[in-house]
Amino acid sequence: MQNLRQRVETELRTNILPFWLEHAIDEQYGGFRGQIANDLTIDPFAHKGLILNARILWTFSKAFSVYREDVYQQTARRAYDYITEHFWDTEFDGFFWLVDYLGRPAESKKRIYGQAFALYTLAEYHRASGDQEALRRAIRLFEVIESASHDAHHRGYFETYERDWTLAREQRLSKVDMDEKKSMNTHLHLLEAYANLLRCWDNRKAADPKTGGPRYALRNRLKELLRIFLERIIDRESHHLRMFFDEAWRSKSNHISFGHDIEGTWLLCEAAEILGDQQILAKVRQESVAMAQAVLDQAVDPDGGLVYEADPTGIIDSGKEWWPQAEAVVGFLNAYQLSGRERFRRAAEKSWDFIEKYIVDRRHGEWFWKVSREGIPSQDKFKVDQWKCPYHNSRMCFEVMARNL
Repeated sequence: MQNLRQRVETELRTNILPFWLEHAIDEQYGGFRGQIANDLTIDPFAHKGLILNARILWTFSKAFSVYREDVYQQTARRAYDYITEHFWDTEFDGFFWLVDYLGRPAESKKRIYGQAFALYTLAEYHRASGDQEALRRAIRLFEVIESASHDAHHRGYFETYERDWTLAREQRLSKVDMDEKKSMNTHLHLLEAYANLLRCWDNRKAADPKTGGPRYALRNRLKELLRIFLERIIDRESHHLRMFFDEAWRSKSNHISFGHDIEGTWLLCEAAEILGDQQILAKVRQESVAMAQAVLDQAVDPDGGLVYEADPTGIIDSGKEWWPQAEAVVGFLNAYQLSGRERFRRAAEKSWDFIEKYIVDRRHGEWFWKVSREGIPSQDKFKVDQWKCPYHNSRMCFEVMARNL
């Protein structure tokens, strides 16, 4: 495992972080570039997405926490300044989904998925820098999400709002998602965000000035999210995550996303550990091992690569995108730590072998978005865009480096 740690840290320090420092900073228009092709062709007029910018902020905040180097601190500050100056809605609160290359709002919808990543990264920036304004903004965003989006009747959160926080007619996150009121994906990353905020702020004693009662107690909401996963989102028979739901949590899809399954195994454990409820933690750990086993049995090729998607008939997308490969390394290591099964440790190592052999771009840097089942890179996907970011791969490196294996 020491060899694996050395390999991932070398990748982090000599490829991933240097790529974003060298190629992604937009010196002409501010912030970070919105689109870069595999061959490093830049579209200077591309829109800039909330997800990309939030994940850049998370990455360099985390890098500064680990290494305390000025270049990482300066890049994190650049990302924080840009996201708060250009994405934050000063009239209605919350973060815009897209801005144009000049930093003007291009899509003003408030998607809870995007708010979750903004919250997650504000908490991380505060943890790295000690910036109290970042924490205050994270708390304000938490209160806005709770006030506007929480479903008090059925639990959970609705997906998409207009700029003024009225519920949007179309709820889908992107063109590949179903138009349903609730999704696994949004709830997984809201859980991740609330857990990260709880690391630096716990308002269990706070009172609402109007009612005198608890003011959206963060700890209670995190516990609710974990229960939703255990009771509604995880299929306890197949050990996969259900994807889309109506308002009352009736499942609307039979697709299986192996990347989200393996990512969920360790994010759920992390959130339960931060919460500290031993009964919930025991249930989450048990289910996480079963989910990791299902992914390993059904989705991992002999070369170590993780295929993308299935339905009850079998594999329906055999492509291998960058982010499920990164999540597989962490998810299988987490399952190994929980169970002691050597099969999971070997799976994590083979996942990394696959990444090194096929996903890392040795010519232009960073990682390819996607390769075929045979390992051939896709040339119609970008190296940088609204979704392609340094979060999954750098986070994988940080996790491997930090785990006591």
